[in-house]
Amino acid sequence: MHATITKLISKGPVVTDGAWGTQLQCQGLAVGACPDAWNLFQPQKVEQVARAYVEAGSQVILTNTFGSNRFILARHGLAEQVAEVNRAGVEISRHAAAGRAAVFASIGPTGVLLMMGQVSEDELKAAFVEQAEAIAQAGADGIVVETMSDPAEAALAVAAAHETGLSVVACMTFGSGAKKDRTMMGATPEQAAERLTAAGADVLGSNCGQGVVGMVEICRRLHDATDRPVWIKANAGLPENVNGQTVYRQTPAEFAEHVPSLLEAGARFLGGCCGTSPEFIRAVVERLRTR
Repeated sequence: MHATITKLISKGPVVTDGAWGTQLQCQGLAVGACPDAWNLFQPQKVEQVARAYVEAGSQVILTNTFGSNRFILARHGLAEQVAEVNRAGVEISRHAAAGRAAVFASIGPTGVLLMMGQVSEDELKAAFVEQAEAIAQAGADGIVVETMSDPAEAALAVAAAHETGLSVVACMTFGSGAKKDRTMMGATPEQAAERLTAAGADVLGSNCGQGVVGMVEICRRLHDATDRPVWIKANAGLPENVNGQTVYRQTPAEFAEHVPSLLEAGARFLGGCCGTSPEFIRAVVERLRTR
C-alpha cells in the first residue's frame, strides 16, 4: 500500500470532502460554464470552497480539476493551458489546506468514448499523462480518478496517475441496470475492482450515481472484491426535478445516519458527492465522533 494511504488510514476512517460543482455555482459559476477555468480567473472563489471543507473537518480535499483534461478544456478554448489549469487547481487547494488536510487532485472522464472509436487508447492515455504530470509537479499528495463509467478509460487514467508515483484512488459510478449496480458501460463492482487493481490503484471506490443508502451495498461488494481500502462519496439522496432545477432533499443529519452502515460495509474513506456541502461533512465528522 502507498505510504500516503497507510498514514491516512492508520488512525481510523478518513473524512474527505463533498460536492464542488454546486458549491462553485453558489459562488456565482453559471450553469454550463467551465468550472476549471475559475482556477485561473476566480481563484479566490475556488479557494473559498476548498477552505470551507477543511474547516468542516475534511482530512482530504480534492481540487477543481475534474474536467482539466485536453478534451474537456478544448471545448472552452483552453486546450493549450492544461498544465496551467491543473497547477493552479492544486496550488489553490494546497493553500486552503495549509497543512491541515491532504490534497488529492481530481481527474474525471474525458467525455469521449473509446468504444465508439471517437479516440484511440494512446490519445486518451496521453491526455491523462499530461494532466497527471501537471498535478504531480504542482505538489498534490495523491490523485483521485473519479466518476468513471468505462473501466477501460478509468484503467488508462489510473495507469497514467500511477506513473507519477503519487497515491491513486480509482472511483467508478454505479447507477445503471435493473439493480442500479452497474456502470453506464455495464461493469459490476467486482469487474471494476479487478480491472483497476491491476491498473495500479491504491484505493478503490465509488462516487456519484447513488444516494448514501444505495451506496452501502456497492461499498460492500467493492470491499469483498479487493484488498485495497474503499473510498465512498455518495450523493445526498436521489435527485428530483423541481421546476427545471435539480434538487437533493436529504439533510446532512439524514446523510450522516448512514455512516455506521458504510463503515460496517468496509469504507475507509467517507465523503459526499452531488448535493452535499460542508454542512454534510461536518455532520459526518460529528457522527464519527459519537459512533
